[in-house]
Amino acid sequence: QVQLVESGGGSVQVGGSLRLSCAASGRTFSRYAMSWFRQAPGREREFVGGISRSDGITYGADSVKGRFTITRDNAKNTMYLQMKSLKPEDTAVYYCAADPNVQSTRLSFSNDYNYWGQGTQVTVSS
Repeated sequence: QVQLVESGGGSVQVGGSLRLSCAASGRTFSRYAMSWFRQAPGREREFVGGISRSDGITYGADSVKGRFTITRDNAKNTMYLQMKSLKPEDTAVYYCAADPNVQSTRLSFSNDYNYWGQGTQVTVSS
């Protein structure tokens, strides 16, 4: 069983930066594929990006490429999402997800994940 806790969300102006953290319980953190998803009001959950068990990173929408960076620190059992040049369309609840069985080719498939955090709100205002 893994518990995930996101933090670092908040309100920021256009062009600002935030770093989200996803802290995981458990001693086998490095064996889990982990991803970030986001969901804006009235929209479906969207894959932001993920990192496989072998630390391969995949990003989702083209809109985040070059602005968002995913990293993980296995010693701290934590995954990060560094976001810069934030735009109003980045406003959403951001969730982290983890699962030991998700393959690197399926990081974007939310239904494959068994463990989810509670989400953290990111609001970007102009």
